[in-house]
Amino acid sequence: MIRVALDAMGGDGAPRVEIEGAVRALEDLPEGFLIQLVGPQDVIAAELAHFPDLNRARVEIHHAPDVIGMGEKPLTAVRRKPHSSLAVGLGLQANGHSDAFVSAGNTGAILAGSTVMFGLHGGVDRASVGALLPTAEHPVLMLDAGANVDCSARELRNFAYLGSTYMRDVIGRPDPAVGLLNVGEEDSKGGAILKEVHQLLKDAPRIRYVGNIEGRDILPGHTRHGHIDVVVCDGLVGNVVLKFYESVIQLVSSLLGRVPGLLGRKDVQDALGMLDYSQYGGAPLLGVRGVSIVCHGSSTANAIKHAVRVAVQSVESELDEHIRGEFALHQTGEPA
Repeated sequence: MIRVALDAMGGDGAPRVEIEGAVRALEDLPEGFLIQLVGPQDVIAAELAHFPDLNRARVEIHHAPDVIGMGEKPLTAVRRKPHSSLAVGLGLQANGHSDAFVSAGNTGAILAGSTVMFGLHGGVDRASVGALLPTAEHPVLMLDAGANVDCSARELRNFAYLGSTYMRDVIGRPDPAVGLLNVGEEDSKGGAILKEVHQLLKDAPRIRYVGNIEGRDILPGHTRHGHIDVVVCDGLVGNVVLKFYESVIQLVSSLLGRVPGLLGRKDVQDALGMLDYSQYGGAPLLGVRGVSIVCHGSSTANAIKHAVRVAVQSVESELDEHIRGEFALHQTGEPA
């Protein structure tokens, strides 16, 4: 049985959105999957009452009376609020009572709590948030998506290993191509850190590095050197790109809406669906010794449903073990 702990109090629409998303996820998942809802017991029970047809044998409630707010300092909040839904949910996995954790709460607190409670894999300096971005070809994974604003060249190189492992073992891309987001394709482009990581990636074993890429290469999903699967950047750049992406569907929808009847066509709706972030679920926190999925604070029930799917895929594919093996191989040069 795969057990997914869901922070019922994390997002802007909590707990209604989280619980509706959990119900939708269970409708899609076969028997043998359990969702553990974490938060105030009476609040969760009242919300579950809106779903009388739900098989309650597939749901557990884990009482957590406190909530970590979006504006709280992450590590301080995790330490001062051990009975928060976020801390209790992570604790379930840390103590072997759960297999994955999903939250639309304070991203910094998820990162800090996961790092403290799970620890990092050997060779990993920092965990990284990876966000799947829609493109004209297929989704690409960008990391870091906002967890680490300042990164060293070594950390950025490690992000390439984390991203390649995820795309290979969870998404099913057997030979993922990695690009470094920069201000130009030439070797001389970028500041000192980008130049250093560019060389590190060129020399990195088991990384199919296609070189520097530019922002204009992401939406098409390829460069003149071929398609890309992983985009590496620091969290400052990554978060700017991510927020820009979120505005694209709004702009496209607004422009199409100027043509009467166009937005109502199924083919147009299908095309717009490719730009909908909620279809890709949450962003995996890669590098910690566990499975943590980070969702946008404004996630819809559909986004929560797909985040649970991402968590299940990560557990089923044994992502955690593959990352451990990749970095053991990276450190020793021999298979783990």
